[in-house]
Amino acid sequence: MTQPVGLGPAERANAIDRLAVEELDVLIIGGGVVGTGAALDAVTRGLKVGLIEARDYASGTSSRSTKMFHGGLRYLESFEFHLVFEALKERGLMLEKLAPHLVKPIPIIYPLEKWYDRPYVGLGIGVYDVMGGGRKVPHHLKHLGKKATMESFPSGKGTAIRGAIRFYEGQVDDARHTMMLARTAAEYGALCANSVRAVGFLREGDHVVGVRAKDLESGREFEIHAGQVINAAGVWTDEIQEMVGGRGQFRVRASKGVHVVVDRNRINSATGIIARTASSVLFIIPWGSHWIIGTTDTDWNLDLAHPAASESDIDYLLEQANRLLADPLTREDVVGVYAGLRPLLAGESESTSKLSREHAVSSPVKGLHIIAGGKYTTYRVMAKDAVDATVHAMERLVPDSITEDVLLVGADGYHALWNSRALIAERTGLRVGKVEHLLGRYGSLLHEVLALIDERPELGEPLAGAPEYLKAEAVYATTHEGARHLEDVLTRRTRLSIEVPDRGLKVAPEVAALMAPALGWSEDDVARELEHYEHRVQAERESQHQPDDQTADAARLGAPDVRLGAAS
Repeated sequence: MTQPVGLGPAERANAIDRLAVEELDVLIIGGGVVGTGAALDAVTRGLKVGLIEARDYASGTSSRSTKMFHGGLRYLESFEFHLVFEALKERGLMLEKLAPHLVKPIPIIYPLEKWYDRPYVGLGIGVYDVMGGGRKVPHHLKHLGKKATMESFPSGKGTAIRGAIRFYEGQVDDARHTMMLARTAAEYGALCANSVRAVGFLREGDHVVGVRAKDLESGREFEIHAGQVINAAGVWTDEIQEMVGGRGQFRVRASKGVHVVVDRNRINSATGIIARTASSVLFIIPWGSHWIIGTTDTDWNLDLAHPAASESDIDYLLEQANRLLADPLTREDVVGVYAGLRPLLAGESESTSKLSREHAVSSPVKGLHIIAGGKYTTYRVMAKDAVDATVHAMERLVPDSITEDVLLVGADGYHALWNSRALIAERTGLRVGKVEHLLGRYGSLLHEVLALIDERPELGEPLAGAPEYLKAEAVYATTHEGARHLEDVLTRRTRLSIEVPDRGLKVAPEVAALMAPALGWSEDDVARELEHYEHRVQAERESQHQPDDQTADAARLGAPDVRLGAAS
């Protein structure tokens, strides 16, 4: 491949123009991790591929996970060994080969609270380790006594913790990973466009042959013709299915998962923490200068685009974390909150925590294929299965999936650059820690960010309202990473919406000004973007003080969507 292809304004405009006139082999609806993964899988088989996303890449479930590639330790309790094997294989691929710049190993402890936990939990994690949990990570599991546990986890409640078992999992910035998948697919020739909504299907007899689409930025409507269409819309699967008429072979049920973010100095621990709760799993995971604490697992049947975290969700998470902490967390410690929806294959159980995390593919109508269920870690397998089903319907020979060997952009050369980070710092004048930050976000695409700074040295300065990020990162998000709106940068290209107490309001004018030239924004456009973002923050904050889902949802819906017609 030559110079990496971006997702910037010119590339998006070109993709839309081509989508409107060219006949595709496969069109994918949905720019989450499965949709972008399917685009990469299909295009690297030699197919002509298009991908459309109604909002932003990873704007739904794929930016609101616990941000881990993990084997699914709890699946062992239900003897779902095949899910664990599959997930551990995928975790290893990401850590070692496909995305080492984005996925990193992190140490975790499982605190032991009861006398019988060590034999019971130890057996489970031991099996997990043997199945692959200890491969592709720095160390295999290790049993810790109480003294060693408290040395590792000084904030732990000594009266509650008897010891621990230490092991490793993988951590990922999910939104950046998903966007990088789209960018990798585009580099291989896929036509990718965010802010493009499928508004109806094109039919020839009983065969789906494409979609009617609307560019939510310009209002333009056009047709996209494709031999096959993959619906990878996650929790919107049933909604897309209704467009084509009738019900599919399965339903998707949404489960809400809420996470809170607190400052790193509020919990003194050398590792992340995983523990069981009565209804789910508690994760306390290091995230830069913060901790992410999650998650809930409750049924959600309200607005799919903007699931709301209620006061009771937040209180539940703090209560579960405080079970293990000597110095309890309070609402005042919460810096950020986010809520996402898991697309579960619907079952008969009343509890979403018991619904299947497995995935399924169906083809309810000729030319249309639906992929749903699954989990973030196994996105590549899901994408492969969806494209396999699509290829099966084609009357031609198509190569098998090769994504097990396709590196994401930024992965090639990453390790050499990491080893040279001190030299890069010396050459650029940046601190070594800042070079490490950039390598962990861009990998070997670092040179493109540095090229912006060479052209405009002021972009090498930190954002005044968020010094962890450089000004160049806001510009690069717009010119190369598909950001179309202020919230795209503040919530997904960076994570400032959950990393600073004001949710990014202070830095918003600075970021909007940096984005404006690339997107051709006028002063009125900038003011409109700022107003939208302020309303979003206000609505989210209000929802987080409501007692239940219904009132929280009503409060969150008080902020209109920034994309034209996105909520229609």
